[in-house]
Amino acid sequence: MARHWADFQYEIYLNGMTGAVPRLPTDLSRLEELTEQRLGPGPVGYVAGSAGDGSTARANRAALERRRIVPRMLRDVRERDLSVEVLGRYLPAPVALAPVGVLSIMHPGAEPAAARAAAAQGVPFILSSASSTPMEEVAAAMGDAERWFQLYWSKDREVARSFLSRARAAGFSVLVVTLDTPLLAWRPRDLDRAYLPFLHGVGTANYFTDPAFLAGLAKPVQEDPNAAVMHFVNLFSDPGKTWPDLAFLREHWDGPIVLKGVLHPDDARLAADAGMDGVVVSNHGGRQVAGSVAAADALPRVAAAAGDRLAVLFDSGVRSGDDVFKALALGARAVLLGRPYVYGLGLDGQPGVEHVIRCLLAELDLTLALSGHATPATVGPADLEESAG
Repeated sequence: MARHWADFQYEIYLNGMTGAVPRLPTDLSRLEELTEQRLGPGPVGYVAGSAGDGSTARANRAALERRRIVPRMLRDVRERDLSVEVLGRYLPAPVALAPVGVLSIMHPGAEPAAARAAAAQGVPFILSSASSTPMEEVAAAMGDAERWFQLYWSKDREVARSFLSRARAAGFSVLVVTLDTPLLAWRPRDLDRAYLPFLHGVGTANYFTDPAFLAGLAKPVQEDPNAAVMHFVNLFSDPGKTWPDLAFLREHWDGPIVLKGVLHPDDARLAADAGMDGVVVSNHGGRQVAGSVAAADALPRVAAAAGDRLAVLFDSGVRSGDDVFKALALGARAVLLGRPYVYGLGLDGQPGVEHVIRCLLAELDLTLALSGHATPATVGPADLEESAG
């Protein structure tokens, strides 16, 4: 029996009979402002901040808002099923939690709290290489739940190989390789506070527990933490990587591989030619290239280029159920949710993340139904109109 995510609204209203109201807003776009008020400026700036003056993050929102849904009437939407098959996996809804690093700066529960929330709702959790908790601990917190691993592709082949081996052993089923961060972008909110958690050994847990990484240190991490941090900085990413290097990943990972950060249709074709399984149309939530094309504007062209050769996923700018609907209509098979769940974590730990997931999926369920759809499979370009401005 398919889950009716929309029933969450009745749960909220019924709880209201006893005077209880939700601890967090149900309009997820309000979470950023609340987080700004309650958490420290360093951590908030790191999560909320963008490259340059923030123009790309604003463009992401504008591109989604410019597209308007055209509802259809008198269609049978009594029984709805939001489930989709993505990369050979059954998902109860077309949503996964995006990889976000250093979650301990937002809440002491960090990645395990977010991962448990995702598992409780049946939504895949994508763990960042730059997590503040080792991947094995996050996997243990999730039991058998669907989990994917995001790789920052290290300069050190042995560290990269070790990460892939550990992730596979810990039950991570899909590899998500972030391509858009060969260098850290110019991010004024972080620069103005000289705030970079990694330099304090936060977000380095996977590295500091990795045998291949530790083999490169003259002394154990605890004896010379600064040397360990500098070693991490020197090998974290590699601006010299090119398309032929993908053969290394294919050789060392036997599950699906998805390339994250694709915005040009030719890059989608190159990904398919290289034997990849999917792409994430993403500009890193506006955090990497100031002045970049909006992710939602790039999505239709990338989806057309991918055709049936690749699964097309999407992130960057998603704040609501209707944003997910629009991404599906523009060609995405599923959507990765980033900042909103991180704000939920910062404000209320695991329950905060669950709240965000349930709000998003309730709103998606209702948006689908009220637009005349009982399943994501029937949503397409004809369901949107582009407004001028």
